Amino acid sequence: MSNFKRYERYKDSGIEWIGEIPEHWEISKLKYLTYCLDGKRIPLSSEQRGEMQGDIPYWGANCIIDYVNDWLIDGEVVLLGEDGAPFFDKYKDVAFYSNEKIWPNNHVHVLRALQSINVKLLTYILNTVDYSNYIKGSTRDKLTQSEMKNIFIQLPPVKEQKAIANFLDQKTAEIDNLIADKEKLIELLQEKRQAIITEAVTKGLNPNVRLKDSGIEWIGEIPEHWKVTKLKYIANQIIDGTHSTPQYTDDGIPFLRVTDITNARKNPINLDEVKYISEQEHRELIKRCNPKKGDLLVSKNGTIGIPKVIDWDYEFSIFVSLCLIKVNRKVDVYYCYYYFESNFINIQIAFGGKTNTITNLHLDKIREFIIPLPPIEEQKIIVNYLNDRTDEIDTLINDIRLQIQELREYRQSLISEAVTGKIDVRDYVVSN
Repeated sequence: MSNFKRYERYKDSGIEWIGEIPEHWEISKLKYLTYCLDGKRIPLSSEQRGEMQGDIPYWGANCIIDYVNDWLIDGEVVLLGEDGAPFFDKYKDVAFYSNEKIWPNNHVHVLRALQSINVKLLTYILNTVDYSNYIKGSTRDKLTQSEMKNIFIQLPPVKEQKAIANFLDQKTAEIDNLIADKEKLIELLQEKRQAIITEAVTKGLNPNVRLKDSGIEWIGEIPEHWKVTKLKYIANQIIDGTHSTPQYTDDGIPFLRVTDITNARKNPINLDEVKYISEQEHRELIKRCNPKKGDLLVSKNGTIGIPKVIDWDYEFSIFVSLCLIKVNRKVDVYYCYYYFESNFINIQIAFGGKTNTITNLHLDKIREFIIPLPPIEEQKIIVNYLNDRTDEIDTLINDIRLQIQELREYRQSLISEAVTGKIDVRDYVVSN
């Protein structure tokens, strides 16, 4: 923020999370600056929305969740989450500017600002509020109407409001474009990563090897000395975890679910975030499904097809959303892992998946997965090659993700500094 100047004189706002504000600014409460239009909200069920499909946004707590053919509110308003909004994630918005016909449901407050209030600036301010002072509720964060109305708002003069809003519109747009470009780069790198894996586990590493028809149209040709088999023929066991939710405990034996392996893959499981069960219950569960080091876990519910090699020694149990695969001696478990990372597994999941509200992959379909298989020695060579290539790409992706995080932090800091007057942007020239 050193590129921006400060105001000449400040005063204590009297609000701890706001701090000092420019001397000529005022502090007010949201109820004195807006009209609450919550009485106009009407929730619609998914069935009702299905009968009213159109192009008018249907708003929920923190996003547009559908489009309908009628509207309840028109013009400039601020939409502020009532419950279910990410009030305590400083990098996610809870307030949104709207200047069109909309249909809001009962999970989002609707505020019409007084004529003297810049609606865009008010939206930025509401995204910097410390909501711990206003949120009530133990199981679901809820900003009641009475608490919302008492939110303190720091307010510059009218002309200054517009200058700050224009500055933030331009700067946040620039940052958002940078973030979008980096997210696109990550997508391209992930596609390249999968293409490298797919090529290696279906064609091998020797470009001069003689090929033969695999007999499977979507696989095409494979090296002449490879064979095509099914997962059930190279596994000693393919089974899922317990089908009933156990009694969770404060400590004990880790109990893994899909969410626990989604962000792990090559990384260690975060034991601070997993559920735990008693040792007695664990002993009962492993009579049927007993995961061990060297086995493979694959997600079969939710985001399906995510693989994770068990490379740790501690005991644990798994939920029904995870499939346990114990490969036989003809297969390197990491080769099997990479095959689940390939595009051809995605093709088979699409053939074998059942989609309702979530995607579910049944064990009988997993057992029938087709896999081109080189000799075990060649599998190990391919695994070493893929370890090196994917590590390079994963490192680059992680670096870009850190850059995105830094941009998000800068974006939030810039908004906070501008709307509290810690920086003076009145003379900033907004480009066209």
